[in-house]
Amino acid sequence: MTRERETLRTRLEWLQILGVDGLPDRGAASRPRRSPPPPDRGADEGAAGPGPSAVQSGLFGELAEADGSSAAAKPRRSGRGAEPAVSLLASVKAPDAPDPAAALRLIREDIGDCTRCGLCRERTQIVFGVGSPNARLMFIGEGPGADEDRKGEPFVGRAGQLLTRIIESMGLKRDEVYIANVVKCRPPENRTPLPDEIATCSPFLFQQVQAIRPRVIVCLGTPAAQTVLGTRDTITRLRGTFLDLDGIRVMPTFHPAYLLRNPAAKREVWDDMKKVIAELKADRTHS
Repeated sequence: MTRERETLRTRLEWLQILGVDGLPDRGAASRPRRSPPPPDRGADEGAAGPGPSAVQSGLFGELAEADGSSAAAKPRRSGRGAEPAVSLLASVKAPDAPDPAAALRLIREDIGDCTRCGLCRERTQIVFGVGSPNARLMFIGEGPGADEDRKGEPFVGRAGQLLTRIIESMGLKRDEVYIANVVKCRPPENRTPLPDEIATCSPFLFQQVQAIRPRVIVCLGTPAAQTVLGTRDTITRLRGTFLDLDGIRVMPTFHPAYLLRNPAAKREVWDDMKKVIAELKADRTHS
């Protein structure tokens, strides 16, 4: 009973960190969300998204104008030496292990055949992460789609192929970076993960981050950026500027699935990636 109470206490604390004021009803995990999907949603490449006047703000269904304005407080943007954003990494700790690869194996073993939230009911398999345990660059998306659910590897569908091309255009190989998602199981009908699902699964993501300790994280889309940075701001407000997360540089940008529907935004993403390239080069020079 003591262990169960400790598990429940930890779960409630994590929900509070993510801004959840109350617990969702038990049937929510199996129902599609009523709010419209954000335009940069990663899992559903075919989603049309809301009209041009509004995008989803936050993980909880609020709406904001397309220019990104919202009532939520903005995370602190930062140049070198500026005050960092509030770190959620302090809430978790990577397993004690001799190296990042071993730590990642322990995290995966801890996840097991997970049934911690309702996403387990319709998944084919858990999609943990892929890439180099010693990566200096990490990409984080929202959740697995249909192709990822079948193969058990993140970003292998059309959006994943575009991400691979972006990585290669940066002068890197896919196996030189690390790629993961906020949730490890495919949400039904590729909907956006619910707050309690993110609260359940994101600690494993943060353990992955702690194990790898990349120099730069690229958050792909609104849900990933909100989860990693602890904000309700949308990607339209966040993208293009580095933020700090416990000493790690974070660059939010549009999800590749959004680029498939909006090719004109590729220029903005490439501008963001050029900043990431410069950051990695500067870090290598100073190290």
